[in-house]
Parts: sequence; C-alpha cells; structure tokens
Amino acid sequence: MLTLLLAAAAASQIPRDLAAAVTGYDKAQIDGDRAALEHWLADDYLLVNSSGSIETKAQLIADYTAPGFKLDPFTVEHPVEKAWSDGAVMGGVATLRGTDGGKRYEMRLRFADIWARRHGRWQVIYTQVAKAP
Repeated sequence: MLTLLLAAAAASQIPRDLAAAVTGYDKAQIDGDRAALEHWLADDYLLVNSSGSIETKAQLIADYTAPGFKLDPFTVEHPVEKAWSDGAVMGGVATLRGTDGGKRYEMRLRFADIWARRHGRWQVIYTQVAKAP
C-alpha cells in the first residue's frame, strides 16, 4: 500500500523528498508510531478537525498512540498536490477506517496538510479536515 502511495507521489510533480515525507507521515499515522509522528509534525502544528475543534501536535499524537486506537491503511482519492520551494499543500479525500476505544469506525474526510521545509526537512505545520460526501 505505502509503496503504491510513494510510486504515485513520485509520478507527480512534487519533489521526491516531499513524496517520501508524505509516505513517512502516512505510515506513522497507520503504525501509531510516536517517534515518527514527533519527527513529521512541526512543534507548532495545528489541526482543525472535522468537528471544527483545534488540536495541537501533542493532542494528535496522544490520539494516534492511545490504547485501543488503530488506523487501517487508506488510499487518498482526488489528490491535491501543490508544492513550491519551501512549502506544499497535500490533500484529497480518504475513507478512514479502524478502531477507537475498541470500537470500529469509518469516516470519509476531505483533508489538506500544509507542509513546510524547515532546516532542510519537510514537516506538517497545519491540517484542515472536513466531512466529505
């Protein structure tokens, strides 16, 4: 799955190091990997989630690493890929499935991750999510 995502990103017009960062971030979310999430998310990261609430980096990491939480692999539909020298918007629509608190969930979301190249590496600085039809 992740190889497919990396191949698709590499075929687009985004820089290879950004494509690798996007794949790494997606894998960190699926794996619930605290260290990788710390790496890919900027310290000043903010998320506006689908309910309109704002979450910090620490809150997002706590959600993804909580006992009983698991995100299944996902595919991004209708990808949005806009990159410039030190920033990018990467997004699209994804149907997210997994477990939270031991209960299965499924939600279809439209998202936009804003990436910045800081000190020679890409990090997500902001995400906006909305429910998608």
